[in-house]
Amino acid sequence: MDREVVIKTDKLTKQFGDFIATNAISFEVFKGEIFGFLGANGAGKTTAMKMLCGLSKPSSGTARIAGFDVYKDTESIKKNIGYMSQKFSLYEDLTVKENIEFFGGIYGLRGKLLKQKRDELLNTLGLHSEQNELVSALPLGWKQKLAFSVAILHNPKIVFLDEPTGGVDPVTRRQFWDLIYAASDQGITVFVTTHYMDEAEYCNRISMMVDGEIRALDTPQNLKKQFIAQNMDEVFYTLARTAQRKGD
Repeated sequence: MDREVVIKTDKLTKQFGDFIATNAISFEVFKGEIFGFLGANGAGKTTAMKMLCGLSKPSSGTARIAGFDVYKDTESIKKNIGYMSQKFSLYEDLTVKENIEFFGGIYGLRGKLLKQKRDELLNTLGLHSEQNELVSALPLGWKQKLAFSVAILHNPKIVFLDEPTGGVDPVTRRQFWDLIYAASDQGITVFVTTHYMDEAEYCNRISMMVDGEIRALDTPQNLKKQFIAQNMDEVFYTLARTAQRKGD
């Protein structure tokens, strides 16, 4: 893993009225790293990701994504990242080929290069014979694999994955992570939010979010030692209980 910093935040905060959704988070992510944002629903993971993607302006603090400022360079950020969400990644009423071409165009691919990237992707995923099928006809696991592959079609510096494997069976989820490892090996930084404890252990490092704050950040192995826990379920439970006591 390269030590080049591609994501850097300092006290990044997002506030909605009196509610602080993300509270002064500071961290760095390196080139080619698989960085996990772990936390329960409502912990602030998606809010943080939207700021990092240039989709939501921070209330305070600073952040640079692929060398660009989240306040001034949002369009440049969008050109250098990929994004995949559990809720929306592909158009179900378009064919496999049409989805690839549509999103490739959004990412700036044109002409022969887009055709080349499209054909390479179809061959890699083994979907060449299904290219004219509607995406709605694909099994969920294949939709997720296609969505991830489309998100990195333009070889971005960073790909953001927001709860990408929700509702996917364990075998397909493990196959999906093989794609993540392959992207990391190519130098693409993977920033993934999840509430699955076993998935967190696939990451190089984990940031654990509780009530909008980062309560721990380290490798899965070091976090286990730090909290004297047998698995990530116990680590997360410890942090959640700490947050609850703090609020009492």
